[in-house]
Amino acid sequence: MSGRPIRTVRSVRARLAAPPSKSVTQRALVIASLCHGRSRLRRPLLGDDGALLRDALTACGITINACAGNDLEIEGGEAARGAGTALPLGNAGTAIRFLAARLAVEPDPRLLDGGPRMRQRPIEELLSSLRALGMEAEAVRGNGCPPIRVGGGRARGGTVSLSGARSSQFVSALLMAAPRFESGAEIAVEDALVSRPYVDLTVAMMRRFGVDVGRGPGTGFTVRAGQSYRPADVTIEGDWSSASYLFAAAAIVPGRVEVTGLDPASPQGDAGILEILRSMGCRVETGPHVVVVEGPERLRAVDTNLRDRPDLVPTVAVMALHADGPCRISGVPHLKLKESDRIEALAAGIAALGGDAETAPDGLLIRPRALRGGVVDPRGDHRMAMAFAVAGLRTPGVIVSDPGCVTKSYPGFWEDFERLGG
Repeated sequence: MSGRPIRTVRSVRARLAAPPSKSVTQRALVIASLCHGRSRLRRPLLGDDGALLRDALTACGITINACAGNDLEIEGGEAARGAGTALPLGNAGTAIRFLAARLAVEPDPRLLDGGPRMRQRPIEELLSSLRALGMEAEAVRGNGCPPIRVGGGRARGGTVSLSGARSSQFVSALLMAAPRFESGAEIAVEDALVSRPYVDLTVAMMRRFGVDVGRGPGTGFTVRAGQSYRPADVTIEGDWSSASYLFAAAAIVPGRVEVTGLDPASPQGDAGILEILRSMGCRVETGPHVVVVEGPERLRAVDTNLRDRPDLVPTVAVMALHADGPCRISGVPHLKLKESDRIEALAAGIAALGGDAETAPDGLLIRPRALRGGVVDPRGDHRMAMAFAVAGLRTPGVIVSDPGCVTKSYPGFWEDFERLGG
């Protein structure tokens, strides 16, 4: 495992373009594969997760061609090739959940599998929902985790109920596949739905391809029968989750960062990083094509519930190390089921730098104190690696092991990171 020493800087000054959104790219890929006709995705993010999803769809018979400017053309329709194919998905949690529903509507069975961490991530709630709607879906080892087999049966559709407490991706997966259900779908969501903005992002992308999603009882959703996706030409917007690390650099060192390619009106929940930055004392300006963040001399402490924005937790935790008092992050018990157990992994990374982080069932309490250098193991988690790299801009001697894991969502991170020092 190689490590990357992080160079401290006296000030942050940079103008950078946000990478394309991983979340938007994956939703657009899945929906385009369900269209009958040719769609075009402009500026897709083909990091590790996006490439795995693309390759899996291709293996199942969906034609995806690269075009000029890294665009993709997708000829959608039935995934009619590769019966019995085993599809390797690494640790791409979004991809395996979306594909579970996407391929369950097809008559041919496929096996979806991943790495060691993926085989620990529960997916039975989604599989049982697919079975209730008429399809065949099972965890082949009987433990509710991958590897899973999907495909076959009859996509009747109808009404299904599932918990919203573990993952919003189960709801998104069912919604995207619902236009292929004979009688549409009514999805009742029990408990409070975590990461709700990600479902809103799914609904917005479905509408972009011509399918309307209605509100069901309570916090549920309905997809009326008889709708079909229409091919579309979609430009992938900038990624707010990735941009959060660039903004955090300006907040911590401090300095000024300008990021282009972001939509302040985006349904991406992580656009909420701006309100957190403001509450911590940063100056924030937004325009049609650029967002500017300037850090204060000292960040203010915050008590913030990130239930709907769990991917921001590593970013906020690292900023909290430099606040003027203890910071509490709550509302995120589902972080234990991400690429790593992010609650425990954040506490361990902070401890490796001499910091003080107390874990709670739903988050962290971080008490700022003087930090020292040390080796941080991101545990193969891209968001952990990027967040602790930002911490090293101010704390000498930080080394991030396994730096290559950032390619999961931000392949150009280290190049952009080096430009933060002006």
